[in-house]
Amino acid sequence: MPDPIEHAIDLLLTARHVVALTGAGLSTPSGIPDFRSRDTGLWANYNPMEIATLQAFRHRTVEFFNWIRPLAHQMIEAQPNPAHRALAELEAAGRLATVITQNIDGLHQRAGTADVIELHGNIYTATCVRCYRVFASDHFVHVLIDEGRVPQCPVCDNVLKPNVILFGEALPAQALMAAKRAINRCDLMIVAGSSLEVAPASDMPMAVLARQARLIIINRDPTYLDAQADVLIRDDLAFALPALAAACGRPYPGNW
Repeated sequence: MPDPIEHAIDLLLTARHVVALTGAGLSTPSGIPDFRSRDTGLWANYNPMEIATLQAFRHRTVEFFNWIRPLAHQMIEAQPNPAHRALAELEAAGRLATVITQNIDGLHQRAGTADVIELHGNIYTATCVRCYRVFASDHFVHVLIDEGRVPQCPVCDNVLKPNVILFGEALPAQALMAAKRAINRCDLMIVAGSSLEVAPASDMPMAVLARQARLIIINRDPTYLDAQADVLIRDDLAFALPALAAACGRPYPGNW
């Protein structure tokens, strides 16, 4: 049986249009816990499956912001890890066309990746629930994190909702359509750090397989598609992705 890393390298070197789908596991080496990391302390008082909802934001607003405050602080303070940088290197070398991410931390962009589709939004902007003006984080992060208050619109004084997709909300239509276009073009998908438990992202690798494209899964825990992946890598993402980038970093002569 071929070594999984070597097999993944072979697939990357022969693919013409590669898409990565990333999840929370990609950012845990940067100190950002996923929803299942109960030992971090962030989830001690709140169940994220109950508080990270549109209903909680509307009807338990103070509790919602008490939950998201430490998470937002960790994301803003976090730095990209070697896995983020490896994907940026693959993009720069022309080996990776698009990153589709479930993460809201912006670390892909901070690592240097240009083409990032954020399925679940990000923590760096917020929208007023009344006037719908959009504000960058410098308008609300001090109030939220340093002062511990619910951020309010500087124009109409209503609550600012962070532009992250909560349970009960539809995914942004533009992001979803862009992801579908990327999937329809790809001949290889790398799933990195996603448990493939949250739809519709969890359905995207299946769409890739239905087109007879190839699939690499790099994740610490099992997923429902492990048996159908061309390559399954259980290694640390911060090791596995840099290994792929080092071997496949030669510029690709073709065009996406």
